Amino acid sequence: MVPLVLLLQTTAPAGSRNPMLDMGLMFGLMLLVMYFLMIRPQMKLKKQHQQMLNSLQKGDQVLTNSGIYGKIVGIKEKEQVIVLQIAKNVDIEIARGHIGRKIEKTEKTES
Repeated sequence: MVPLVLLLQTTAPAGSRNPMLDMGLMFGLMLLVMYFLMIRPQMKLKKQHQQMLNSLQKGDQVLTNSGIYGKIVGIKEKEQVIVLQIAKNVDIEIARGHIGRKIEKTEKTES
């Protein structure tokens, strides 16, 4: 029993590393991994969405974030508003940022 107590009381060798440094390195590594797996892809998607919004023109078919299909009949640049025709003689105004995606000509939609 006494030798075990003596072993527990010994100090660490002079060349040992600081545990706080190891913890800091692990924390930094976790932040780096989180950046490349979560933050960077989200920024890339946001940039692509903004490019799509900037390229919208009259006549484009779009899908809003709320699930409404429509055709762009007008764009108000100053107010950042897009006028959508969702049915014959039915136009709505929607904020430009709430356009989810542009419907390509190859996609078939029921509207």
